[in-house]
Amino acid sequence: MKILVINGSPKKENSDTMHITRAFLEGINEVSENEVHIIHAVDRNIQYCTGCFSCMRNGGKCIHRDDMKAILEEILESNLLIFSYPLYCYGMPAPLKALIDRTLPLSSMAMQKVGERYEHVGQADFSHLKYVMICGCGFPNSQQNFEPAVAQFRLCFPEHHTMITVPESPMFNAPEAAEVTVPRLALVREAGKQYAVNGTISDELMSQICSPMIPEEIYVNIVNHSVTPSSDRSDG
Repeated sequence: MKILVINGSPKKENSDTMHITRAFLEGINEVSENEVHIIHAVDRNIQYCTGCFSCMRNGGKCIHRDDMKAILEEILESNLLIFSYPLYCYGMPAPLKALIDRTLPLSSMAMQKVGERYEHVGQADFSHLKYVMICGCGFPNSQQNFEPAVAQFRLCFPEHHTMITVPESPMFNAPEAAEVTVPRLALVREAGKQYAVNGTISDELMSQICSPMIPEEIYVNIVNHSVTPSSDRSDG
């Protein structure tokens, strides 16, 4: 299987969320050998979509001459897309959003009704693709935080999607938190194994992964005691 990981974090390999993604990939690779390529969106030359719709009218040809043509080709050659990113303002970071916006050449201006809504008719065949969202946040709970990102991902990729949302994700970059992060990453590896075998993750395992690693009040106290006026943002 060819797996393309699109990392939306500006921290690239040092992303808190990438710890979760790497564990998920380890689980998948325990089941079978896969070809994995990681793209850091922040490293790529990706111009903003202008909304001219030229690509949707002329067979997918974009007005920009940047890295997106090669990225779109790699997307279509893959079997599984994993979008790994921290929660920024209840959505995805700007570099990843710019990349997602520029997938417009895969669609045409023509529309068709699918279920209860209308969708653009594709200009390329991406029916073979499966999609995984792995998203971490610096808040101590999942409720009232991940819902916008989950809704957006579900609308962008209405079929064959799996979403893993993990609160308290800055703990994965804290060695002193290993007592709770190591067991959590073991659960994520198990999720990767389940996904490789079944294409799904059990509700029980997903619930364990997406729950807080330590009590919310304790996490908040730790964060608040570590905050200084010059502190950088704790997510990523």
